[in-house]
Amino acid sequence: MARLRSEPKIEVGFPVEWKLSAGLVPYERALAEMESRVAAIRQGLEPELVWLLEHPPLYTAGTSASDDELLDTHEFPVHKTGRGGRYTYHGPGQRVGYVMMDLKRRGPDVRAFVHHLEEWLIVTLAQFGVKGERRTDRIGIWIEQPDGTEEKIAALGLRIRRWVSFHGIALNVAPDLTHYNGIVPCGIADYGVTSLAALGVEASMEDVDRALRSSFEEIFPD
Repeated sequence: MARLRSEPKIEVGFPVEWKLSAGLVPYERALAEMESRVAAIRQGLEPELVWLLEHPPLYTAGTSASDDELLDTHEFPVHKTGRGGRYTYHGPGQRVGYVMMDLKRRGPDVRAFVHHLEEWLIVTLAQFGVKGERRTDRIGIWIEQPDGTEEKIAALGLRIRRWVSFHGIALNVAPDLTHYNGIVPCGIADYGVTSLAALGVEASMEDVDRALRSSFEEIFPD
């Protein structure tokens, strides 16, 4: 009778893996791959993963999304998802970072984890001379314009399953900002959205990826 071999376990502290996808990744494929990886991380079969990608134009609805916040039901497909938050937009020119991390190993504190993701974005933006800020009454990372108005430049949306995270962050590099007109972004109607390009920052996606990685390694040391 053949003996079953157990799968190799990943050593605690194994370096975070980075994955970069070229082209536009369909949302359904991203969800399926995240589900698979989260299960493998939980079983100790795969290392933690940060996956950088772009999606085709689409809207996603988080667990707190309200139907009246979807203003255009025809322009782009809408995907219901188990992440926290409300409606948001994904599309070309926006760097999405899906973060699959073992919080049981790093510390089972969701609030601290969210704070670290925010800091990751703030430190990344600082590399381009942009001051990103938190707001106590609004999720995401915000920019204050010279006239005092505030606009959102990055969003966060997470799901935690048995202390393994997935979904993550979205940073506006140079997306078509008019695509946000079909939703009330994150349920906040009184503020606009912006991007590095709209702020006059000339940064390629490769520049942003390098900044994201160096900032991540500063905020999340192995």
